[in-house]
Amino acid sequence: MNKNRLEAFSDGVLAIIITIMVLEIKLPKDASWRALESLLPVLESYLLSFIYIGIYWNNHHHLIHSTRRVNGKILWANLHLLFWLSLVPLATRWNGENNFTETTMALYGLILLMSGFAYFILQSIIIKSQGENSILKAAIGKDVKGKASLLLYIVGIIFSFYNVWISGSIYIIVALMWLIPDKRIERTFDQIS
Repeated sequence: MNKNRLEAFSDGVLAIIITIMVLEIKLPKDASWRALESLLPVLESYLLSFIYIGIYWNNHHHLIHSTRRVNGKILWANLHLLFWLSLVPLATRWNGENNFTETTMALYGLILLMSGFAYFILQSIIIKSQGENSILKAAIGKDVKGKASLLLYIVGIIFSFYNVWISGSIYIIVALMWLIPDKRIERTFDQIS
């Protein structure tokens, strides 16, 4: 099957997720700068989630670009990833409106963990379908960064019940690890070309 439809659908879903997140921000009725202070937790939560969705969009692009063809397993694995990412606006709003509580940070971390795990599954299915000599397999190697991210999400979830600031810092650290686009696939393509 052609991969263009999968990529277009995924791009559309990710764009909608970002749109939903920004539309969920409720502005105060007072038109003063002081009134905007109450929105700071909401804006902080939105910013982190926007960065995460942007990271997934960027890396998903590289992932699909490295794929020659898609099959049913890849389509379902992609939908699995999009399902978890579609829950990010829910956790973002709940986190921001409740000023980062234990429960909201744990849910946020769980959604990040499941999104990361779903990405790992999609990546693994693509490698399996493309063969052990696939471009993607060569590009990601042992995927230390991906596996470390999953472990850090688990640590962040655990810390959310003890100290939400440490938990939030861990989620930020993972985002910073991925903020610069993953160049492994681009480098591998450049070497082959």
